Formats: sequence, C-alpha cells, structure tokens
Amino acid sequence: MHDFEYVPRSEYLPLKKQIMELIYEVQDEVEEFFTFRFDFIGSTKRKMITRDRKSNKGFDFDVNIEVNDDDEEYTAEDIRKIMKNAITKVSRRYGFTKCEDSTRVITIIMANRRLSTREHSCDFAIVYNRQYIRFNKKQHNYTWEYQPKGYKDLEDKAETLKRDKDKKYWNEVLSVYLDKKNRNDDPDKHSRSIYAETINEVYTRYLNDHK
Repeated sequence: MHDFEYVPRSEYLPLKKQIMELIYEVQDEVEEFFTFRFDFIGSTKRKMITRDRKSNKGFDFDVNIEVNDDDEEYTAEDIRKIMKNAITKVSRRYGFTKCEDSTRVITIIMANRRLSTREHSCDFAIVYNRQYIRFNKKQHNYTWEYQPKGYKDLEDKAETLKRDKDKKYWNEVLSVYLDKKNRNDDPDKHSRSIYAETINEVYTRYLNDHK
C-alpha cells in the first residue's frame, strides 16, 4: 500500500513553469523540421499532482505534444526521434539527469544521485487527432496508434464533472484517484491511466444515465 498525497500548488508551480520554458526551447530546436503545440493534460491539467510519502520517486507532469505535419513529411519514427533528441539535449541544460523512451511517452527525470532520489519527472506523449506515436520495444518500430477507448472524450467528461456546483462529483474524483494510486502495484501503470480510469468510473457512476 502506498501513501499518496496531493502536492501543494505553491510547490509544483515553479517546476511546471520550468517545464514550460524547457518546452519553448525544444520548439526552437525542432523548428527546422516542424512546429508543435503542447498541453498539460490529465492530473497535471486538473491540479491533481501527487507524490508517495513512502517512496523516493517525487512527482510527475504529463504533457501532450501535437506536431504540425499535415502533409505527412515525416514518419512516426522520424518525429519521435527528432523530439527525443531535442528533449534530451534541452533537458540536460535544466539539470534533468535521464531521458527514457517508453511505449507511450518520452520521460525526463530529475534525480538527486547523491541521495538516490527522483525529485520529479515529465512524460511527453506525441499525439495527433486522437492518435499517439507508440514505440514497440520488441519489434523496435514506431507507429501511429489510436488512443485506447478509455481516453475518448476524457477531458470533456472531466470538465462536466468539475462543473458540478456542489463539488460532489469532483470531490469523488479526488478521493477515487488517490485510492487507486495507493492500491496500484503495477509499475507499468502510470498516472495517465489511473486518471483516465478515475474519470470514466466517476462519470459512469453519476452521469451516464443523465446525459
């Protein structure tokens, strides 16, 4: 059992601003190839950033990067590798110690090697029109894949839950999200997935019959 808590805004906001500055520099790095827009999503967008008081992993941010390549000049592999190289280069200037390429995201990690702690990290997913670039590690290739069913209309559902004037639905989201994170024992199941599960579960419980 974990011991997750919500991180105060005053603590994560300066780091979020640093991530934004980092992304602006990445935009400069890749402008000879393409441009892109970015959005903080999920738990980051909804100010639901958490950390586990029992672990040394710190907390993380989630960002979607939407590349402007309407003419499809670049393959999924081209885009992912161009972005990873730029993110690696820029993130080092900000003190990030590691850049990892996983199935769904590119992750940068700020670690304190002396204390063997992970202070915070940021996951970047490259998306376009409800698709994302997936890295198949076994076949070592990159493909555009449609987002899993649970991600469809996710932020519309979250916005509907948050608009409840009595805050009943959103308070339930906050409670369920922490509970799911505390009970999660799958190291490959990240905040994005748990956030999606939470929003869909609470929306179905309270609003599916009242659309």
